[in-house]
Amino acid sequence: MSFRIDAHQHFWHLNHGYGDWPPSELTTIYRDFTPADLAELRRASHIDGTVAVQSNPHPGDTEYLLGLANEHASILGVVGWVDLMATDAASQIAAMARHPKLKGVRVMLQNLPAHNWIESDHIQPAIQALIAHDLSLDALVLPQHLVGLYRFAERNQGLRVVIDHAGKPDIANRVAAPWRDDLHRLATLSNVHCKLSGLLTEAAPNDGREALQPYMDAILEAFGVQRVIWGSDWPVVNLASSYQQWVRISTEYLREHKDQTVREGEALIMGLNAKHFYRIDQLAHR
Repeated sequence: MSFRIDAHQHFWHLNHGYGDWPPSELTTIYRDFTPADLAELRRASHIDGTVAVQSNPHPGDTEYLLGLANEHASILGVVGWVDLMATDAASQIAAMARHPKLKGVRVMLQNLPAHNWIESDHIQPAIQALIAHDLSLDALVLPQHLVGLYRFAERNQGLRVVIDHAGKPDIANRVAAPWRDDLHRLATLSNVHCKLSGLLTEAAPNDGREALQPYMDAILEAFGVQRVIWGSDWPVVNLASSYQQWVRISTEYLREHKDQTVREGEALIMGLNAKHFYRIDQLAHR
């Protein structure tokens, strides 16, 4: 049996004071979420290990996740956060990289006012530090950021980049343009990957696989089975559905796909691609 990795999930502790996520109005997820909360869901869905991704732009959030990774073998890697604009960002990255489970950092472009922030020359020392330490960059973006992300990724082809949640297409309103074309353009860069994650929360209430399928098709058409990485986006997925439902939709989509290459690529998408992208050497046991 192939090793299955959930390459995008979160843990948080409301009282840590590391940021304002989640906001209190999101009552479904406004509580602590820990590895113990995920353990049974993960086992029931035959997910062997996870990559824990930061949820607040604060170094304390990264430290919290790395502490959890020290305690839980199921956390195979951590994607943290650093202020890429900081004058000492490169040294911060060097210090963080000493932790064996720190696999990359995430930039939260969706929360930044300038669509072209990622193109700033000021972040280049930090980007060069990521490359030097063989770390990756998760990009939390909206469709309007994809053009700038392309220019950034083209400029930094030595950096592994993954688009979180496929750039959050407007599934609820059935809008695919220009998201689809911009995604295909990004896919022409071999250093760019894409996460099959977060789609349920971009859909309308009660949307299922039928509504998601054109967007899932676009992701696979653009990136192929070698550069698509599955993630749950738990516990955020609880806002729209459940962990088990997203696993079911994803696996049924892959196993029933008309293209044999996609059907045969399930093991890659559901684990092996994440292992390669995040440089995961040690695998946990359920």
